[in-house]
Amino acid sequence: MVGRATEVVRAGEWPTDQETASVTLDYDDRHRRRIRLRTDDDRAVQLDLADATRLSHGDGLKLEEGGFVRVNAADEPVADLRCHGLIETARMAWHVGNRHIPVEVREDGTLRIRDDHVIVAMAERLGAHVSRLRGPFSPEPGAYADISEARHDPSHAHGGHGHAHDH
Repeated sequence: MVGRATEVVRAGEWPTDQETASVTLDYDDRHRRRIRLRTDDDRAVQLDLADATRLSHGDGLKLEEGGFVRVNAADEPVADLRCHGLIETARMAWHVGNRHIPVEVREDGTLRIRDDHVIVAMAERLGAHVSRLRGPFSPEPGAYADISEARHDPSHAHGGHGHAHDH
């Protein structure tokens, strides 16, 4: 057993020289509060957070016993949607968003979704060039996500805000 992790420290904010293990999780498995995880070298780590938290690639799980467990995003079936220009990309983002599916906006402007044959067919009909592959999936956290869920890399540095009806 590696230990008990009670805190998430965001990527780039924890001392990587104190890494004692790593876990590789797909998108669905990176939203957790309390679960027993298996490290990449097959040891147990108990995740025990105060609240359910979206874990991002590169985050560190701080262990009570000292040290950190690195979070890695697993490769999973994804589809990259590339459009001819900004207008076409904006239209594609609108259509994908209108289906209420998670989307990752990549550094080069590519839209990454989970590989879904219905959405892929729609994207191709709308003129997108689609590449199906296996890769990490880290979609946008959403406009009303807690600011602590916003990732700290430049492609996701948009923060968050409260909803007008939240008091």
